[in-house]
Amino acid sequence: MRMTLSSYLSFKSSPELAVETLSNCLESVSGWMGRNKLKLNPDKTEMSEDAEREAGVGDLEREKGEALTKEGRPRGKKRSLAAEGILKPVKLCKAELYKQPTNEELSRLKETESLFHSSLLRLQIEELLKEVTLKEKRKQKIDSFLHEINALLSTVPEAPEKDIIDQSWLPKGVKVPFLQLPSSVKGKFRFLPPAEVKVVGSYMLGTCIKPEVNVDVALTMRKEIFQDKDNLNQRYHRKRALYLAHVAYHLAKKKIFGSVKFAYVNGNHLKPVILLQPQGKDVKMVTVRLYACPAQGVFKLSRFHPNKNNVRTAWFTEKDSLVPVTVNRPESFGYGAVYKYNQSINQSANYCRVYCMLAQPSTSSDCRAAEPPTPHYNNSILWDLVMDSNLHYLSGAAHDFQGMRDGVSLLKVWLRQRELDKGLGCFNGFMVSMLVAYLLDKQKINKVMSGYQVLRNVLQFLAATDLSTSGISLSKDGDALLPTLADFHRAFHVVFVDPSGLVNLCADMTASTYKQVQFEAKHSMEVLDDKTVDGFQLLLMTPKPLIRAFDHVFHLTHASKLQAASKKMQLLNELIDHGGNYAAAALPLLIRLLESGLAQRSLLLTHSLPQTPPWPIDADPPKHKDVGSLSFGLLLTPDFASGILERGPEADRPEAVEFRQFWGERSELRRFHDGAICEAVLWDAPNMNQKRLIPEQIIRHLLKLHMDIPESSICYAGALLESVIKLGREPTGTGEEAMVRVVRSYDDLSRKLWNLEGLPLTVTAVQGAHPALRYTDVFPPVPMKPDYAYHARTKDRESLLPLAEKPCPAYIPPMKVICHMEGSGQWPQDKEAIKRVKAAFQVRLAELLHQQHRLLCRPSPTHTDVYKDGYVFRLQVAYHREPQILKEVVTPTGMLTHQDTKESQRLEMETLHLPFLTSSLHGLQQQHPAFSGCCRLAKRWISAQLLSDSLSEECVDLLVASLFLCPAPFTAPSSPQVGFLRFLLLLSTFDWKNSPLIVNLNAELNDADYVEIRNNFVAARPHLPVVFIATPRDRQNSLWTKEKPSAQILQRLLVLALESLRALEKQLMDPLGSQDVKMVFRPPLDFYDVLIHLNPKQIPRHLEAVDRPAKSFSRGMLKSDAAVNTFAFPVVDYDPVQFYLQELQEAFSGLALFFYDKHGGEVIGVLWKPTAFEAQPFKALNMKGRMVSVLGTEPLTVPNVEAILEDFKILGEGLVKLVEARIEKWSI
Repeated sequence: MRMTLSSYLSFKSSPELAVETLSNCLESVSGWMGRNKLKLNPDKTEMSEDAEREAGVGDLEREKGEALTKEGRPRGKKRSLAAEGILKPVKLCKAELYKQPTNEELSRLKETESLFHSSLLRLQIEELLKEVTLKEKRKQKIDSFLHEINALLSTVPEAPEKDIIDQSWLPKGVKVPFLQLPSSVKGKFRFLPPAEVKVVGSYMLGTCIKPEVNVDVALTMRKEIFQDKDNLNQRYHRKRALYLAHVAYHLAKKKIFGSVKFAYVNGNHLKPVILLQPQGKDVKMVTVRLYACPAQGVFKLSRFHPNKNNVRTAWFTEKDSLVPVTVNRPESFGYGAVYKYNQSINQSANYCRVYCMLAQPSTSSDCRAAEPPTPHYNNSILWDLVMDSNLHYLSGAAHDFQGMRDGVSLLKVWLRQRELDKGLGCFNGFMVSMLVAYLLDKQKINKVMSGYQVLRNVLQFLAATDLSTSGISLSKDGDALLPTLADFHRAFHVVFVDPSGLVNLCADMTASTYKQVQFEAKHSMEVLDDKTVDGFQLLLMTPKPLIRAFDHVFHLTHASKLQAASKKMQLLNELIDHGGNYAAAALPLLIRLLESGLAQRSLLLTHSLPQTPPWPIDADPPKHKDVGSLSFGLLLTPDFASGILERGPEADRPEAVEFRQFWGERSELRRFHDGAICEAVLWDAPNMNQKRLIPEQIIRHLLKLHMDIPESSICYAGALLESVIKLGREPTGTGEEAMVRVVRSYDDLSRKLWNLEGLPLTVTAVQGAHPALRYTDVFPPVPMKPDYAYHARTKDRESLLPLAEKPCPAYIPPMKVICHMEGSGQWPQDKEAIKRVKAAFQVRLAELLHQQHRLLCRPSPTHTDVYKDGYVFRLQVAYHREPQILKEVVTPTGMLTHQDTKESQRLEMETLHLPFLTSSLHGLQQQHPAFSGCCRLAKRWISAQLLSDSLSEECVDLLVASLFLCPAPFTAPSSPQVGFLRFLLLLSTFDWKNSPLIVNLNAELNDADYVEIRNNFVAARPHLPVVFIATPRDRQNSLWTKEKPSAQILQRLLVLALESLRALEKQLMDPLGSQDVKMVFRPPLDFYDVLIHLNPKQIPRHLEAVDRPAKSFSRGMLKSDAAVNTFAFPVVDYDPVQFYLQELQEAFSGLALFFYDKHGGEVIGVLWKPTAFEAQPFKALNMKGRMVSVLGTEPLTVPNVEAILEDFKILGEGLVKLVEARIEKWSI
């Protein structure tokens, strides 16, 4: 995408000022372009000066050695600003600069103001259209290639007439691209050169877009090739396939083609095409698709009415006599039809009733009256018959309507990003073009609209129109013989009729696929109307694969299982209609079955679009089973997804029978609180982790019961990642229940603090500040009761101590609680005095809690530890004016000023910002139950990469919170796994350099606030941290990322996130693979220079490791329900590894960086700093870890690596097992 921008400033004198000012101006333009993802061309980035000849200016230039022109004017001096990324200006004369805007320009400005949030969106869309539209040079090459193809097609020789089943005349180098089952079919075939070769489709309309450029060419098969009744029993389709096989063989011998292959049109096995690609470097320039279609007048169109049959049951089943037709009724397998869970089931029931009426034994002598209709088969032939007329219709609509071409191109990009434009039943570009033509015909749009307006109108129409219940038609013919919309609705799931009134353009589309299109359109309109987000980037530039877009994804590992399902569900008629494609026949009923069972739990259930890759012309065509696995996406409703009870009708109601038939043995009678005795299904889910997987239980049960699909054939990838945040063996959950118990104990402690008697000042607020109190602690605290036999005691016997000969005791984290005291004039105004008063309060709190509530307390000057319910809470007294007092500074002149100090900022962080963040995220968890699991997975991944000390927990919490508060283009995650995938996506794709991440906690920010935050960010960017996160209470400073991460750590995170996302998505979408999702939680250790291996005996959180040990050490703790009273305070916040890391950083921070997984890691990674091995001048005060080396005349110091490694061992005696120096990675 290219764009030219010019800036001009006029100065009467002072060329230095002119240069500086113009440079600053262009730098601002450069920053604006970068923030809005517009790429600069550094090769064409420069600035030019044009100084006027005035007194002193010319002399100055001469002194600098500049040559003068003949007129005495200095040549313009050029300065390269490639480093700043500034665009090269284009000079305009004064008349052009100041001329009045034209009517077109005024209209354009008005349109931009009314339709676009900013001129940037318009620029982005225009540049995207330039990028995806074919350039003229490429069109010329394509046209030349098409002319060559046309010339070659006329040279394909004729073939003698043979029976269709006699294919001996075909050469050995080609095979018929058609599944010829049943093998016997009547009729004869001869090959004649095409009567006409015509380019059709998007290339002719000007809506063909990159990167995959496909040009459709129709070969008209002559009338002489066809006989009567070729519409029956796949005769037409087999002749069509033979025709293409003969053409493909002769084209494959030509040297101009780099590739000649067969493929199915949109995954339809009845409709093969030939794919042609040029040879050499132009192989990816274009793919030409050769279609074969009959000449006009070959068939009577009335034969293909949706209610008519063109495939005889006796022929399809290879039986001589007519087989009684059995039609499946959805009512027989779904009580959902009775309860009207969704309208599509009732429609299907009506459709089946029509089939049943047709299938009743007929008293007429014409046995064909008993044959079921074949609407999909009929539609596939009609599509070829009306191809030319539909192209003419579209050409008329697109004539003199550039907005239609642009709008269709944008819609194609939109569909491609959502993976809806390919496969069986897709919403392809042809349907989009016809839909735009329909809106034009209905005057919903007009020919003066821009492409963006067309995009909006189409999305608005899709969002508001359900074609599965209210179909539309382009036909204006009132012929009574044409099928009505009701006829089409009885035959198809989605209805969009073409101008002929005969063809349903959405014949192969399932209702669930259209619901997905409708859902995406509605959501896209919301994004476009939201001024706080970049709608262009989210809608047109962000891919939405199934695994990221849906909460749960599951796979049917082998599509062949649907063959047995079709047999059980008695889908013979559907199999006949779809040419034996059991996936296409069974898929709609499978979806309706699951929609009935999931009911309110599911917001949207959709499936991948079956498709097979192209194949060589000398290979057998892919079979129906070769579509591989089928994937399904499930968008959950958070309020209902985890319900364990499915309540049915009362036992004496007629619907109870349907309910029992639907759920099978899982249905049972239960008495409810209102006294009713009803049928019900109770799902086994002892914890929240299992409750999230209730949809999996439902899906497995229903598919096994009604479709004979075994559980082994279903790969459910909804919660595979959650194993890394489980602690202990099954059936333990993922910690949600443990955090609820922690919060319950904290609430009880808060009430006790509020009601304490005897305090000089009352408690005004109690606020939690620990991750467990906002549900984001990776492994929440569990109640601990110490075993005295594993501990020593202090002299006063009030506290326990760890024993050196025993394994390190279990880690007990102190949970910080801020206790705000009442303001009073008795508080001192001196900061040291305030600290002493607070220390007195800490002691008094301990005394009163012990006296009034018998709680075990241990006070200290800065906090009071309280042992309650097996947890340790760390109370910290706060005085609201203390931060302000800490900011007071006396200047040398004696004046009192206020400025931020490290101490005041730390105190504000602990007593104001952190409690606010905790309470806000606690509320977010109540709205989005998946927030906790998603946040904990993100933290576990960061820690597993040995980067937990390089990124604050609060920063990670806010990153994850943004996925729920501003989830576009997705919906808010309803499962931890999909939330984690989007977290990796956010890390790896967000523009951290040029954009602030705004997290609108509690919805306190409005549109103006967003603009202000972004403007302030732009102005202060050089002085801000590399990761800038703004919240309603922190709009300018990004408190949680001020100190970390560094730019290097951020870059490392981005690389790891991108690779992890790729690996995870590949595994989760491959049901036949290993699916070892823990792989992305195992850090690559070859990155480090030194590895320090630790003794697991002294790692208190050893069981939190990604790969948990089969056996571990006893950590000196009793069961939480043990009948033992605790009279001594347990060992709190004791982690030898963390203490060891602190000592390493204090001693060697100038030489190395240290990385560790605090959740049970057994290795510390050491990375030498880039300057560590540089020789430095000898200084007595700078000899830590260094030795003298005389390399020249002066003594220099270099690192004493052997001594440093030895110090690593000495400092970690008893903890360090081995120090592995990887000397191949570094040298002195």
